[in-house]
Amino acid sequence: MADRPRRTRGRRTDRLWIGLMIGLPTLLVVGLVWLPALATVALSFTQWDGIGPVSSAEFVGLRNYEDVATIYPPFWPAVTHNLIWFGAMFLVATPLGVLLAVLLDRELRGSRVYQAAFFMPVVLSLALVGFIWQLIYSRDQGLINSLTGSEIDWYGDPSVNLWAALVASGWRHTGYIMLLYLAGLKSVDPSLREAARIDGAGEGALFFRVVFPVMKPVNLIVMVVTVIESLRAFDMVWVINKGRNGLELMSTLVTGNIVGEASRIGFGSALATLMLLVSTAFIAVYLRATVKDGTE
Repeated sequence: MADRPRRTRGRRTDRLWIGLMIGLPTLLVVGLVWLPALATVALSFTQWDGIGPVSSAEFVGLRNYEDVATIYPPFWPAVTHNLIWFGAMFLVATPLGVLLAVLLDRELRGSRVYQAAFFMPVVLSLALVGFIWQLIYSRDQGLINSLTGSEIDWYGDPSVNLWAALVASGWRHTGYIMLLYLAGLKSVDPSLREAARIDGAGEGALFFRVVFPVMKPVNLIVMVVTVIESLRAFDMVWVINKGRNGLELMSTLVTGNIVGEASRIGFGSALATLMLLVSTAFIAVYLRATVKDGTE
């Protein structure tokens, strides 16, 4: 009989700890992610300068979205630049990261040294990456101009600064994709590769017909990560020229309208909501594919 109260107290303690382990992260996610996101969506239908209480915001319906698409000149160039950013990351940096992962997965001599070298940019912030590449791109003392004798202002000329920023961002993104894909390659069943080699499959057929289909979850993660990284590209561009002079991106327009001199909270929230919708669409595709694979 004495053991029963002890078991009851133990179960209550376990429930308390389980409740804390589930409740605290849930509260943090709701308070720091979902509530601000919902507030942003709600503010996108208002006109508010951020001065005074939120109750002073004027409801304007879809006018902010109409103004974004019709009378806001930087919007469509920013959309174009984000698409170019995504294309460069998806078609150049991502395949390069996959190639490096495949090469390192063969455990070549010195592969750990190469892995550390390629992964080093990933631990750096994009702002710091921008400063590092400024030493390479500087018009007067940069490495490129010193070696070639040219006087191109890589970070200042609007005809080239987007491409210069893409190279710097791709340097970091390649290492990130390499790490994700290398982890996925390590989880592939070695027996599948051995069976394919016994059947006479070459390295190309082995990868594209055996390894690549097996790594479908990793491929989806890479796609979603690339989309999100392309949309949230901000730090480095803001360091370069605050998203102006040929480097307009959606993220810089949001910041410029919300915390910049304009202080148009409702207008900036409409831009942020558009970014949220695009990101949500790709995340929904990923979750749908993940759930589908789990039920099969």
